[in-house]
Parts: sequence; C-alpha cells; structure tokens
Amino acid sequence: MTHRVSNPRYLVGIVCLIVLASAPLLLDVLTLRQLSSALFLGMFAMSWDYVSGYTGQLSFGHSMFFGIGGYTAAVLNLNFGYSPVLTILAGTVAAGIAGLLVGVPALRLRGPYLALITLIVPLVLVQIVNIFPDTLGGEGGLQGLDPLIAVDEPIGILSAIGFEGTFEHRVVVYYYVALALFLAIYALFYVFTRSYVGSIFTAIREDEDAVRAVGVNAAKFKVFAFTMSGVIGGLAGATLVHTVSNPAPGQILELFVSVEVVLIGFLGGMGTITGPAAAGIVWYFVKDALQTSNAAIPILGTPIGEIWQVLFFFVALLVLFALPKGVLPWLSDLSRTVMERREQRAEPAS
Repeated sequence: MTHRVSNPRYLVGIVCLIVLASAPLLLDVLTLRQLSSALFLGMFAMSWDYVSGYTGQLSFGHSMFFGIGGYTAAVLNLNFGYSPVLTILAGTVAAGIAGLLVGVPALRLRGPYLALITLIVPLVLVQIVNIFPDTLGGEGGLQGLDPLIAVDEPIGILSAIGFEGTFEHRVVVYYYVALALFLAIYALFYVFTRSYVGSIFTAIREDEDAVRAVGVNAAKFKVFAFTMSGVIGGLAGATLVHTVSNPAPGQILELFVSVEVVLIGFLGGMGTITGPAAAGIVWYFVKDALQTSNAAIPILGTPIGEIWQVLFFFVALLVLFALPKGVLPWLSDLSRTVMERREQRAEPAS
C-alpha cells in the first residue's frame, strides 16, 4: 500500500483530483465554465478510447453517440415536456441502441471498412438535422432546454464562501455535476479495462483470430464494447445539453468533433483511458487559447486567431511524430526509468 501511494502515478492522480475538486476556489467563473466543457470533452475521449483504443475497432464517427444522446434529450424536453432526468435517460438508451447497431457490422467488417461505416453515420445525422430545422434546430441548434438542476436563487453555502449571484452559483453547481460524471465514467472504464473484459479487448486488438482459436466469442465482446461506448457517449451528450451547452451540430455532431476525439485519443495514449481523459481537458484549453489569441505571428504579421486551426493541428502532428504512443505512455516510461535509477542508487547504500 505504501509503495502504491509513493508511486508517482498515484501521487499525480491524487494531486489532480484535489485540484479539480478545488477548482471553483482557484478559477474565475468563466474559466470554471470552460473547465466544465473540457470535462465533457474528456468523457467523449474516454468513450472513444474504450472501444477503439482497447479493441482496435477504429471509429471515425464517434460524434454520432454524443449527437444522438444530446438531440434525443433536447427534442423530448422541448417538444414533449419531459424532465431533464428522463430525457437524459432516454438519450443514453438511444445512443446505446445506436452503439449496438453499429457494433453488429463490426462482426463482419474490419479495418477501413468498419471505419467507413462509422464515418458515414454522423454525416447522415448532420444532414437530417439540417433537413428538419423546425424540430432539430438546423445549424444553429436548439435553444431553451430546461436545466438539469434549477438554480434560480443564491445558494447559502456558496454565498458564504464568496460566490455572488445566481449565475456564478449555477456555474459552480454544473461544474460539480460535470466533475462527478467525469469521475464516475473514469472509474467505470478503469474497472472494466483492468478486468477480464479488458484483457479480452486487448487480445482482440492484438490478434482477433487467436482469440477465436481459444474458444472466446470475440463478436460478443466487440458488440458489448460498441454498445457500452455508445451508452456512455450518449449519457455525456445528453447531460451536456442540459448543463453547459445547447445541442448544435458544431458542438456534438459534426465530423470535426469526431476528428478531435480521435486525435485526443492518439495524443493521450490509446488504450489507457487516463491519457485521453487528461488530453481532452488540455486540448480544450489549448484550442481556446489559440482561437482567442490576438498575438501576431512574427514576419507574417497574421493574427494567431485567424489561422488557429493550422497551428493547432500542426502542433498535434508534431506531438504525434515525437511521441507516437501518446503522452501518457511516454510519461509512464519516463517515470519507470526514474524509479529504476533511484532504486539502483539506493541498493549500494543498503
């Protein structure tokens, strides 16, 4: 137990948890609101890593799960008056069914063929949103959803520690909703991927034929991975639209969102859960810093904010070239090397 606590990985994890729990006391309210959105991006990345990072079934259209969850919740709330709790549940189930339907082709298709299937689905969904703008809001998205938790009056304990006004109180409450969901999803994926199920997922990724040869039903595990990934993605998407963002194609459904999630998974470290979760948060703030920067590039004189996408993806490519396994595996290797050297230095003294 002592060895585990002294392990740098666990120490870093504990520090990060304390910082996240204390964030409302450390950040201004607008940055805290951004951190809530960043946590949701981390959830999206974890749900992608669960199916693509562990089983090797590459999904290039993972935004379909966020979109189905978010739009199902929004339509049921706005058009039928169901409460946010019920609509989030319905969005989660709908995305899970979508994961099941996408998982079935995974039984027969591999590699680029499966990736193409996952890529086409969100493209079709975006067109459907644009075809029915009265119901689905078109490119502008839907507005006026009921909040998950109504904060219409100041909360005593938040007022006592310095938060003023209902807006600040609402941001703090939704931040803790996002953080609780983020930690719950992380714990769920962590347990599954460190269990027998995770071992089978990894074996499928390494050699699916060998898995079948020893009598394991690989198809069942692949469908399960897609379904659970869809459930979690839908849960995150449905909760997002009732807390910190409105459902719009650019937020949860467009191809750009899917590309972002794939890059986050690669940068964080595929098949680690922790890497994509952390990379999602960092990704959000780096992108926002580039988007809002007024600084000009030397010699060119072009504002960074005008060409942020070029710079952003260029930096991402550099990181991928330098660290092809991702940032977290690189940090793990570095930590292991440091610990081994420390033990080697301690041995002569003992």
